[in-house]
Amino acid sequence: MYKFPLNMEEDINMSTVEPLIKYFEKLIPLSQDEKALVNEKFQMRLYRKKQYALQEGDICSHLHFIVRGCLRMYKIDPKGNTHILDFAAENWWISDIGSYHSVLPSEMNIDAIEDTMVFQISYKNLITLYTQAPKFNLIFRVLIENSYVALQKRLLQNISSTAEERYNYFLETYPHLINRLPQTQIAAFVGITPEFVSRLRNRRIKP
Repeated sequence: MYKFPLNMEEDINMSTVEPLIKYFEKLIPLSQDEKALVNEKFQMRLYRKKQYALQEGDICSHLHFIVRGCLRMYKIDPKGNTHILDFAAENWWISDIGSYHSVLPSEMNIDAIEDTMVFQISYKNLITLYTQAPKFNLIFRVLIENSYVALQKRLLQNISSTAEERYNYFLETYPHLINRLPQTQIAAFVGITPEFVSRLRNRRIKP
């Protein structure tokens, strides 16, 4: 788990968007003006462990890029059961896109599994990025297309795979989170009980 220094708030004020620029440039090179625009439109934010980035009933006002830590997006059903839709750790994005684009109240919650540092952008500033630097329109289109493909795979897993296959899919998709998440969180994502997760883990350990 990441442990941030006590003066992290000062750290945030001194930080730059260099990690985000490096991420974008893996997709397509940016000009100096485009880098300056990223620096202007994205803001750094720290979420402490268990702090909400979004609560059900609120409007999702930001798209988050994870620098360090981990956020989760989930829904609590009327029986009080938690259903996790997504985890987002380093170099991943997370948002309730439906609420973010439509400016309607969200049915989701997003909170921090660990102390988490993000770059975030409002929808208004995202549209400004598209307008002033059309290259970002292409970048975010690719990101959304990739997210859609991942969602399709997740849905297919849920309707056609066994619990063990879904667990293995989690291990393949989130190998960097296996030792950072409690069994209850993994179980809520896969759709099985924590006890079954424990049995599957023990089965993989045995020769």
